[in-house]
Amino acid sequence: MRTMRILLVVLLGATFAGAQASRTWVSGVGDDANPCSRTAPCKTFAGAISKTAAGGEIDALDPAGFGALTITKAITLDGGGGQVASVLVAGTNGIVVQAGAADVVIIRNLRINGISGSGNGGINGIRWLSGKMLIVQNCDIFGFTNNGIDIAKSDGGRAFILNTTSANNTQRGISNTSTTTNVSVDIENSNFVGNGGAGIEAADFSVFSVRNTNSSGNNFGYVLQPTSPGTATMNISNSIADNNLITGLFVGGTSGVATANITGLSLLSNPAGMTIQTNGTVHSFGDNKNTTTGTPNGTPISNQ
Repeated sequence: MRTMRILLVVLLGATFAGAQASRTWVSGVGDDANPCSRTAPCKTFAGAISKTAAGGEIDALDPAGFGALTITKAITLDGGGGQVASVLVAGTNGIVVQAGAADVVIIRNLRINGISGSGNGGINGIRWLSGKMLIVQNCDIFGFTNNGIDIAKSDGGRAFILNTTSANNTQRGISNTSTTTNVSVDIENSNFVGNGGAGIEAADFSVFSVRNTNSSGNNFGYVLQPTSPGTATMNISNSIADNNLITGLFVGGTSGVATANITGLSLLSNPAGMTIQTNGTVHSFGDNKNTTTGTPNGTPISNQ
């Protein structure tokens, strides 16, 4: 009987030890061997996620770098307000989201740094490959050799980019090139600036809604350029694409159908305010500034 009691205690201890918490914590002075509790935090996101239940949350206790991460389940990463909680990566992606079909992933209050100029920069800041929904809120993403936010999915889904800046990336601030099923991307109160390609690019199977957002100082402000059979639609309202090096709004140019619907869009001080090519259509609903084709002094498009 005594032996059985001992065995039961051992088994229960092992069960509790392997249990996952709904909330875990990381700290710059933590240790991944810890249980990731508030008083015994882990050091990295990768160390904490295995100890966090699906649908749970990983919170940062203090300013630190918490490392690259691949997410395969519903989770929230929160860097906390008013501190520098960051992910610094070289030669790889910052955060890869490869979650289940019903999973929602939230990433907020983080700085994701690709270490531009290091000679071995990070590839993409956030790369979304699968999952139901991705929310990126109050994040700064910068210095990557490819895209700040890269969406490449076959399962549809919806992304929300809120109060976020994606800057100084070699290619695009945000890009969607998906297959089979449209991905909806809602962007609000965000900045996509100083990128080597487009600030915001909608390629295959894209439906973008952009509001109160700045895409300036890139090579291109907004780009819609899908290939067949994918299509791209972008609805832009009360937003800016000024001082880009080539074009404020670029639509079409390939075999896929591209449609932009614009209202309250500023396209000032670009060599071409707007470029519309084969399979591209722009519908203007008024209150736009310098929506010209060709040169800045060209004829504005009419409302359609």
